Amino acid sequence: MLFFAGSAFKYSIEGVRRCRGCLRQGAPRRLGPPVFVSPRELGPVRCGLARSLARPVVMNPADLEEVERRRPWARFSSWLECACVVTFDLELGQAIELVYPPDVKLTEKEKSSLCYLSFPDSYSGCIGDTQFSFRMRQSVGRRHSRPRNDRYNKDAPAALQSEASHFYGYVYFRQVKDPSVKRGYFQKSLVLLSRLPFIQLFHSVLRIVAPDFFHKSQPCRVKPVCKQMDQWPFLAAGLTLNLPLLGAVLQVQIPCQKDKAGSPVRASPKEAALPIGTRGDAAPGPTLLPSVHEPDLFSCFRSVLIHLQLLWELALLGEPVVVMAPSPAASSETVWALVSCIAPLKFCCDFRPYFTVHDGEFREYTTRTQAPPNVILGVTNPFFIKTFHNWPHVLRLGENATMSGDVPKQLKIKKVAKLKTLDTKPGVFTAYKSFLLKDKVLVKRLLKGIQRRRPSEVQSAILRRHFSELTHSFIGPLERYMAGLMPPRRSVTPWKTPPQIRPFAQEEFMSALERDGPRPTSAARGDWAGLYRKFFKSPNFDGWYRHRLREMSGKLESLHLEVICEADLLGWTRDKSEVEIVDLVVKLREKLTRAARQRPRPTADPVRRLESLIGAIVSSLPKDLQAVLRAQ
Repeated sequence: MLFFAGSAFKYSIEGVRRCRGCLRQGAPRRLGPPVFVSPRELGPVRCGLARSLARPVVMNPADLEEVERRRPWARFSSWLECACVVTFDLELGQAIELVYPPDVKLTEKEKSSLCYLSFPDSYSGCIGDTQFSFRMRQSVGRRHSRPRNDRYNKDAPAALQSEASHFYGYVYFRQVKDPSVKRGYFQKSLVLLSRLPFIQLFHSVLRIVAPDFFHKSQPCRVKPVCKQMDQWPFLAAGLTLNLPLLGAVLQVQIPCQKDKAGSPVRASPKEAALPIGTRGDAAPGPTLLPSVHEPDLFSCFRSVLIHLQLLWELALLGEPVVVMAPSPAASSETVWALVSCIAPLKFCCDFRPYFTVHDGEFREYTTRTQAPPNVILGVTNPFFIKTFHNWPHVLRLGENATMSGDVPKQLKIKKVAKLKTLDTKPGVFTAYKSFLLKDKVLVKRLLKGIQRRRPSEVQSAILRRHFSELTHSFIGPLERYMAGLMPPRRSVTPWKTPPQIRPFAQEEFMSALERDGPRPTSAARGDWAGLYRKFFKSPNFDGWYRHRLREMSGKLESLHLEVICEADLLGWTRDKSEVEIVDLVVKLREKLTRAARQRPRPTADPVRRLESLIGAIVSSLPKDLQAVLRAQ
């Protein structure tokens, strides 16, 4: 029996009459209760059956894209949600002065969170210009999915996909003395709100836009910038794009799932069509951003180099961590560094680069009636020292934690119980014991690099490579085991539905690990088995497993599609009734619809072959039935 053929085709005589009436009246009706009908009775109503069994109406992807391209602010919204100006009002406190584009609607809760998160805490003492970032939860029920974002997410790495439930805020805050203001200080923030974790790109955009904005001190200066960003290419993974902005050009490479070190860079297909004077190679030359998302790891970790292994394990296991820093810039950069150190594994827990007492989740995260949630918080208010003294892991940074210079004093491990007073000295407050041993060779290399004035970019590259090798060493056995859960190719046939992927069995994996070993590519040694058992209980494992299961299911569907294309379906139809053939066409069309939505996408060849096969099968039917099927 074919996967698309039912065990019996049952239609009612009453349903047949209704179908005939439908054809005369032009209105579809439901079929009646099931009664056996012989194939020869179906001849007069085959068009009605075809109409009732026709594929669901799905708009062509090309038509969807054309509709989207015509939507106002289509290009802008593939990068940003909106740009905001937040100012300080003597009567209202923080207040939103402008949201652009004007058709963007933020809820009152989102506006409140945006206002508080766009200003440094009063204890921070930020004078001059400060850049930092935050992450806030979107209101329930907000419509967020767009076809363009969905297509980008299909090709983007898991950690860089567009967020469905949170906004990222990128802030350029200025506080300077101003005698004309009653409080004596000018305080204002320019904020870019996005669903993308592109911290380096959007901070670079703000460094270009903000000085001009604050110099003119006019909110209307935001509008031409947004309109220029609406001329940017649509966001697409795996391309190198030139982004013009106020006379400058930023050249960025958008990462892709298939990216490998040293892989060639593709230019945007529209880039080559740009006339001279608008392309990135025109004067002035483009400014190349090394990365759109990677933080400066070394600047963030320079005071905790001897605890890198511990911090990596805390991030890997999704442990509750509080980063107490002297400024929003230091807290947000350190939180981003912790989240990114387990790349390419996606951090699947919640994290807030900058968190305040006014945040909507403050009570949820500070309750003492239950264990702390799996979240990494960046805070600056000393009030949190008392609030979070029951949290298992607290990283308290000093004033010069992220500054360059001489060899920094390394923070010591301290008991959490000592974190009680406001004048508590910096340190790593935790009782956690690492499963893996420290890499002393790496620490010596980094410390020697400081003495030799090695650039921070080079130090960060060394750190990033170390963390990448460590994560790959850990994920490698899991990936090999997952690959073994995939059904063999010979079990996939066109005559039945694809076989199921075997479930993940933790004890079976541990037995395989004990037999084959972890095969680490890094120099780390220690209790790998204990680390895996702890990892199985973390949200990061659950997120990784769900993501890999979706990918494997997509590959299985693609394999099934190829097998169907190789089968002689046209020959199968020669001795089948018209109802069975129509049902086959419907099922094959549904297969094409699922293939267009799945990830990873199937190759174009089997899709074209299946479309051609469907056309041949439809052509074998009588002309009146062909007309009905082709009209669907």
